[in-house]
Amino acid sequence: MARPDPAAARPREADAAETLAARTEAWFAARDWTAFAFQREVWSAMAAGENGLLHATTGSGKTLAVWLGALLRAEGLKPSGAHAPPLSVLWLTPMRALAADTGRALAEPLQGLGLPWTVGVRTGDTAGGERARQDRRLPSVLVTTPESLTLLLTRADARERLAAVCAVVVDEWHELLGNKRGVQVQLALARLRRWNPSLVTWGLSATLGNLDEALAVLVGPDGRGRRVEGRIDKRLAVDTLIPATIERFPWAGHLGVRLIEAVIAEIDSAATTLLFTNTRSQAELWYQALLEARPDWAGLMALHHGSLDREIRDWVELGLKNGTLKACVCTSSLDLGVDFLPVERVLQLGSPKGVARLLQRAGRSGHAPGRLSRATCVPTHALELVDAAAARRAAAAGRIESRRPPRKPLDVLTQHLVSVALGGGFRADDLLAEVRSTHAYRDLGEDEWRWALDFVMHGGESLGAYPEYRRVVVDEAGLHQVPDGRIARRHRMSVGTIVADTAMEVRWMSGGRIGTVEESFIAWLKPGDCFLFGGRVLELVKVHVMVAYVRKAKPGKGVVPRWGGGKMPLSNELCEAIVELVDLARRGEYPEPETAALAPLFHIQRRWSRIPGSQELLMEQVDTREGHHLFCFPFAGRHVHTGLANLCALRMGRAQPATFSISVNDYGFELLVPERLDWNRALREGLFSAANLEEDALASLNAGMLARGRFREIARVAGLVFQGFPGESRSRRQLQASSELFYDVFEKYDPRNLLLQQSRREVLDNELELHRLRQVLERIATRSIVLTRPPHPTPFAFPLMIERIREKLSTEKVGDRVARMLADLEKWAG
Repeated sequence: MARPDPAAARPREADAAETLAARTEAWFAARDWTAFAFQREVWSAMAAGENGLLHATTGSGKTLAVWLGALLRAEGLKPSGAHAPPLSVLWLTPMRALAADTGRALAEPLQGLGLPWTVGVRTGDTAGGERARQDRRLPSVLVTTPESLTLLLTRADARERLAAVCAVVVDEWHELLGNKRGVQVQLALARLRRWNPSLVTWGLSATLGNLDEALAVLVGPDGRGRRVEGRIDKRLAVDTLIPATIERFPWAGHLGVRLIEAVIAEIDSAATTLLFTNTRSQAELWYQALLEARPDWAGLMALHHGSLDREIRDWVELGLKNGTLKACVCTSSLDLGVDFLPVERVLQLGSPKGVARLLQRAGRSGHAPGRLSRATCVPTHALELVDAAAARRAAAAGRIESRRPPRKPLDVLTQHLVSVALGGGFRADDLLAEVRSTHAYRDLGEDEWRWALDFVMHGGESLGAYPEYRRVVVDEAGLHQVPDGRIARRHRMSVGTIVADTAMEVRWMSGGRIGTVEESFIAWLKPGDCFLFGGRVLELVKVHVMVAYVRKAKPGKGVVPRWGGGKMPLSNELCEAIVELVDLARRGEYPEPETAALAPLFHIQRRWSRIPGSQELLMEQVDTREGHHLFCFPFAGRHVHTGLANLCALRMGRAQPATFSISVNDYGFELLVPERLDWNRALREGLFSAANLEEDALASLNAGMLARGRFREIARVAGLVFQGFPGESRSRRQLQASSELFYDVFEKYDPRNLLLQQSRREVLDNELELHRLRQVLERIATRSIVLTRPPHPTPFAFPLMIERIREKLSTEKVGDRVARMLADLEKWAG
């Protein structure tokens, strides 16, 4: 029997794509829709085998653009007469919460298009029965996360199961681009491209500044791609809830809940409202306050954040979809992609902290082409009015934050080596070429590669005596594989780069799971203490085997859980927009209603000191009963100010030894000393010089402790520290002790260990934001430094004083102390 001629099959494949294109047009027409030009551009590009990045506003039809393009690509390649294809499209989502919603969205057009495709979802939440069905036969399109895709790659039959994949879509690419999960995606894509060189890859993003770089990272240094801008008329309104009266001396946190009546009125004016906070603790506080003010909203208002149990979050998301909820207080857990059509309003509680974040959240309302997306900022202190106005101006000017992709994280690479060794094995030279085809490892050195190989094969220079760290062996044919089933199970349990404080389960004494909270928080509590969680006041009864058992407590003031990331800095783009508004205020110009409302505050600032111009750095020296204060206002964000404050303390201490108390916020920093120092002399001698920055920055902070903290995360990703099999989770203290033991061993016996070097580099890049710190110092060098001597703490300085005081005193004592200070300041201000 003669073989069919491949050339003869091509017209039939082209006919299949053309037929689908015609059905697509008919499907749109049946819904009275008209395809946007950018959607047609994506369809034709994907059908032709091009890679790309689609950048379009939230709710503009990005999903349909890329999904129908993927179908056109797959149908064009499908053999004639084939029915439901094998796994052909992978759809990667950064959040498990998005997966089910995305799966439904992808399934919707299939019947109307007459396609026998099947849609499946595979994440950490997928039930065992569904996983078993997928193990027997994968669906035509699989919606999954980077972690679950990597787990598929660890299967011995991974190549056979994934070789037919012709298109990969990475949803919300901006959320992955700037972290190690994005590197994990790059490595997985390189593996898939090796098996199918004609693989088409597309990313989706709504809010991103460095689009060309994002595309280059997605397709790799050897790839090419098309950038498509989805420009449609999407109306956006951003305004601010301006208090009727504004204190002239602001302090963080005091204003927010005082606006609760105005917030309730905003909620009442819309069918459904999302209230976004920046932290889970803030979400708990607002939910409780709203429920106390409007008990009739019980059952109509919900709370949503990542520590709540999956069943609770599913119930909330369903209520938002169906329009049965009036309001939901939430965190970034609802920032992305989930389509809630009934949502009419978004309230941002507190500073948006970034332009992209505000746009992303605003897009949760009016989530459809042509509908108005509206966000209202609710300040928690007066200066956040400037943040809101600056974010709106920056958004209108298109000044969106960039995401910097990580470069050569070796913990991710060592994890990947073990994953590939499990997934059928590898030959060193072949895998090196594959790894170098990614943007992250494009300049990976031969020495670094050899070190990573040696690390997974022998444990490096110091762990060779321990069999569990000989995770990969090579046979006589040069094939590297995992030799032991227990090592394989441990690795699969540890796949991924998401590292957080060890989670402790929260359960009722009577049975039933509420969610999880960080172990480090529970460690501060004793039985009988109360805390807010899941919108309830809970009393801790006991802790047993990583479970906190609770019962319902009487309503009252509880201790609020403090999750990591609570002190998020302002972005660089937002800082620049704030500086512009402050400069306008210096000239007496208030172009925004928010800055006009702050005119009395600016008036006192100008009278007692100065409002800095855009080409000035303001420093204030103030003497109080506490000592001698230096306040400095670079307006560069909390992280940079932490580095600057410690840098100044180090350099000043070298010339004039002193004990410094430090306070920072997003607008500036404070140095408090018991004796007077000569700051003019320090400025002349290079207080803000960028010379020796890295050395001084590390010396100014407890760099060793910071590096140890980073190494704990790196050790988990690299597979050195195992969190335990199900039912045997290890505590945070056990994990910390294990990672610190490795750190000490490497430092003593393997000082050239590249994971140690990585931990130090990550401290500089992530903890200190060294690149931004250097930029700020270089900018200061071109500015005029204005040193004033106000008679009293100014409106700019007062929040920094309170930031320092509240670290030492209870909430009640802070309130009393602030009231006395405010009374004095208001009396002096007149």
